[in-house]
Amino acid sequence: MYELVAAIPDAQVLLGLEPEELGAKMLFVLRKRQERTRQTHGALHLSNILSDLWPESYLPNQTTAYPRELKSEIDLAISEAWSWLTAQGLLVSQGIPGGSTGLVLSRTAARFEDEKDVANFAVARLLQKDVLHPRLADKVWSAFMRNEYEVAAFQAMKAVEVSVREASGLPASLLGVPLMRKAFHPDNGQLTDLAAEAGERDARASLFVGAIGCLQKSPFPS
Repeated sequence: MYELVAAIPDAQVLLGLEPEELGAKMLFVLRKRQERTRQTHGALHLSNILSDLWPESYLPNQTTAYPRELKSEIDLAISEAWSWLTAQGLLVSQGIPGGSTGLVLSRTAARFEDEKDVANFAVARLLQKDVLHPRLADKVWSAFMRNEYEVAAFQAMKAVEVSVREASGLPASLLGVPLMRKAFHPDNGQLTDLAAEAGERDARASLFVGAIGCLQKSPFPS
């Protein structure tokens, strides 16, 4: 796999990468390999990737791109990166009944332009849609997956604002900070827990006021 060696010529650098870091580099290497072999089979096999790094030859003084004494460590690192790509849905089966058991790059993987795109994708995957409140799941998760983090935060706080207004019964004319100050007023707020200590009530009011205040002047539409 000369493409990988060209991308990471130093074995110690390769071994120092985390699976997701190596996976990001391998993705573009695999893309080149897939494009090069598409006229024959197009599928990608981990066994082929590894065997290409360690050619078997009986020629004297045969050398490999990476030190052969590091073979087991390098093979493991590449296997971990391969597994990460598979777990993220970036390497998928071809979906052809009775066809090759190899993998191909997914449509998502094909859209990445550089390693930064892969890193952003990995971060976005940390937020699972099913852990979000139903009111947030669609708009917020979709924006987060597109790396539109400011839009996601704004949409989330708009949903909070609507929920606070509905729960408190306050009029639609109250928006943003005034709404939160009224609903969570430490002494008489509709959503204030009067059984809580004064400091706790004040802190909760400040939490909601501060959160919506930071995004109230957002340039994004509601």
